Amino acid sequence: MPLFSKSHRNPAETVKILKDNMAILEKQDKKTDKASEEVSKSLQAIKEILCGTNDKEPPMETVAQLAQELYNSGLLVTLIANLQLIDFEGKKDVTQIFNNILRRQIGTRSPTVEYISAHPHILFMLLKGYEAPQIALRCGIMLRECIRHEPLAKIILFSNQFRDFFKYVELSTFDIASDAFATFKDLLTRHKVLVADFLEQNYDTIFEDYEKLLQSENYVTKRQSLKLLGELILDRHNFAIMTKYISKPENLKLMMNLLRDKSPNIQFEAFHVFKVFVASPHKTQPIVEILLKNQPKLIEFLSSFQKDRTDDEQFTDEKNYLIKQIRDLKKTAP
Repeated sequence: MPLFSKSHRNPAETVKILKDNMAILEKQDKKTDKASEEVSKSLQAIKEILCGTNDKEPPMETVAQLAQELYNSGLLVTLIANLQLIDFEGKKDVTQIFNNILRRQIGTRSPTVEYISAHPHILFMLLKGYEAPQIALRCGIMLRECIRHEPLAKIILFSNQFRDFFKYVELSTFDIASDAFATFKDLLTRHKVLVADFLEQNYDTIFEDYEKLLQSENYVTKRQSLKLLGELILDRHNFAIMTKYISKPENLKLMMNLLRDKSPNIQFEAFHVFKVFVASPHKTQPIVEILLKNQPKLIEFLSSFQKDRTDDEQFTDEKNYLIKQIRDLKKTAP
């Protein structure tokens, strides 16, 4: 049996036909309908080569040949750059092909990770996809698959484009903003040592932008950002970040304001950041002074804070512990 029947072209032919028809789609002239049909067929064929059919594993040498053709032809770049020109099912196929080829390993090597590392504009095209509603969610899926690989996460984190996330998580389209936040969170929590290094090197700019999210008019953004902040500063890898964050009086003031937010959920997330300031055994003098200045008010406030959370024993214990810590604070001798 030949490896490729008449109806199944070999990878090189399939990639060439797809590339040629993508070029026709790009021109947006009268031939686009036929080209669109050919693009769909070719994407299906590539998916079959990669994923196999009828529970049959695809032959490894065929997959290797296809991967090489995708790299050499620049087709991966073409598909992402023109994703908006491909029909709905085709967009899904591109996502599946991209993620599948990205996971491919040869021993300990990940050839597609190496390819994207050498062509980082692929990552930035995916990130910019958040600006185009018709492809935003597809780009998000591919971007999160990239972030699973530390070398690719590092490229995004240490790029100027990373700060675009602060814009994307505030987008007015709810599902796109939520997707952007899921990617943002993944980027800041998946590779702990890398992220700690990144945050230490870029503390001032990142937390300046982050503060705006904590004061966002968008309830969902505000709540998610607070929750993520709590997760970041309580992670042992980020000890240096936590120490710096809780030494700043403006951060404590912001949390005290958020404790009084009109939303109980925002209050609750703010509580989990506020408790780190109070529980720290190494408070800076400005922090101690703010807590002492507000000592009676804070004790009274916390005593009645979210009393309806009666079934949450940990919360009650933490609240009582904070009240004791604040009550025991004393002015240091001049």
